[in-house]
Amino acid sequence: MKTPKRIAPLIEDGLVDEVVYQLKSGKEASVFVVRCDDEIRCAKVYKEANKRGFKSHTQYQEGRKVRNSRRARAMAKGSRFGRGEQETDWQNAEVDALYRLADAGVRVPKPHLFIDGVLLMELVTDGDGSAAPRLDDIMFTHAEAVEYHRNLMGQVVRMLCAGVIHGDLSEYNVLVDADGPVIIDLPQAVDAAGNNNAFRMLVRDVDKITAHFARYAPELMATDYAHEIWALYENGELHADIRLTGEFQRDERPADVDGVLEGIEAAREEAVLRQLHADIEDH
Repeated sequence: MKTPKRIAPLIEDGLVDEVVYQLKSGKEASVFVVRCDDEIRCAKVYKEANKRGFKSHTQYQEGRKVRNSRRARAMAKGSRFGRGEQETDWQNAEVDALYRLADAGVRVPKPHLFIDGVLLMELVTDGDGSAAPRLDDIMFTHAEAVEYHRNLMGQVVRMLCAGVIHGDLSEYNVLVDADGPVIIDLPQAVDAAGNNNAFRMLVRDVDKITAHFARYAPELMATDYAHEIWALYENGELHADIRLTGEFQRDERPADVDGVLEGIEAAREEAVLRQLHADIEDH
């Protein structure tokens, strides 16, 4: 097939020998199967920002650290240089997340290199060596659905233990190889400790996966893994091998609005008195 423009430099540099075929074209990137010496890998080619369907960066990038102060200022100002740096940061996030999660024992594709908007990584395959199917492409028995759901909840836990929330997890970005689920597509990965949207995104990720498997095991809809996981995380009790129950007792007591207002008023009066005393002492 015709060599994509972004992959051509990798072929010229001897990093890729041949583009075999296009595997998919998504909202943020196109993925190609490539040959590198005697290995078959995949090359994820990120689309330019103005050609991408996934444009809501801000809520995902909150909390990400930019080490270079000049880059950080430019990104904040939204200058042409800043937009370019923001785009690079967006793409680098997936590479960083892949290494971080692999080290934490999360099943993700092994990254090999990232250069000029192309991420070269492991091709996840099925038992026959073909590109692995997505979760959405597979029919499950009741028992299989329960087991796969349990597996993915465990991977969500491992991700959170590593400080990462996927941010866009669903049946469309989980592949299934001979050993089970493999999580993919992580440029929007969220910093759990530094992002105010972290809990909401965790709930969304868990709810999407649960709703998918509830098609085969309806009782899963009665579980509440997201709140259970987050409560354990906030209390410092979450660890990679924790046994989840899927149960969470929410506090249904009505908020004490009057008590809160009284506390605010008392604090305001105390502040006024402190200021009066300070004014008297100054005179």
